[in-house]
Amino acid sequence: MWVLWVVLGLVALSVIFGIVGYNRFVAQRQLIKDSWANIDTELRRRYDLIPNLVETVKGYASHERAVFENVTRARAAAAAATGSPAEQAAAEGPFVAALRQLFAVVENYPDLKANQNFLALQGELTNTEDRLQTARRFYNANVRDYNQRVQQFPSMFIARMFGFKEEEFFEVEEALREAGAPQVNFTQPGPSVSFGDPGAAPSERAPAPGAPVPSTASAPAPEAPPAPADETPPMPPPPPDDAAP
Repeated sequence: MWVLWVVLGLVALSVIFGIVGYNRFVAQRQLIKDSWANIDTELRRRYDLIPNLVETVKGYASHERAVFENVTRARAAAAAATGSPAEQAAAEGPFVAALRQLFAVVENYPDLKANQNFLALQGELTNTEDRLQTARRFYNANVRDYNQRVQQFPSMFIARMFGFKEEEFFEVEEALREAGAPQVNFTQPGPSVSFGDPGAAPSERAPAPGAPVPSTASAPAPEAPPAPADETPPMPPPPPDDAAP
């Protein structure tokens, strides 16, 4: 009889484990969907800001037609991307590169950099980039936890049984991640556009496209002055011995 109870206990534990594991997978997958929705919201917010930003810059640099067309075309391609996170990230690459070209144009127009409308749009874009990076980190953290459970024992059996598969991370190209969002500096001398970490020192940020790269060669060391000549007078010869008597 005790064997029967042991078997029934193992079956009950297996059922409980399966229910708990399945419900946890469902909750994690829903959390990933919600966090991806936050990324999509910030991306759409950025897409909505770009037309006004382009029109503002165009009022001062209307001859930069190729740059404006490039930004418009890349924005349309990124906004139309509705596939997986990997496909969305691939569409974001050209769009971010086009934005860099646009901000490089701004560097040549001091009056534009002081325009209140441009400053307001730049502030909105910077805030959007910050929220986007926060949403991206939150999404990737949820995907990492979920994918670990899909691969780990014994939750891997629940995943295989009910078809829970690994989710994709939302990653940009390595070069774009290192460059970060475009930053505009209105206070310090030198190039006003940089693409480095906003918290990094100005010397650590990447220069804007076309900006002169400061030389890192060290100045030649000054030549040491010649050593003074030895002015010590020569020792006099010893006196001759006294003559014998």
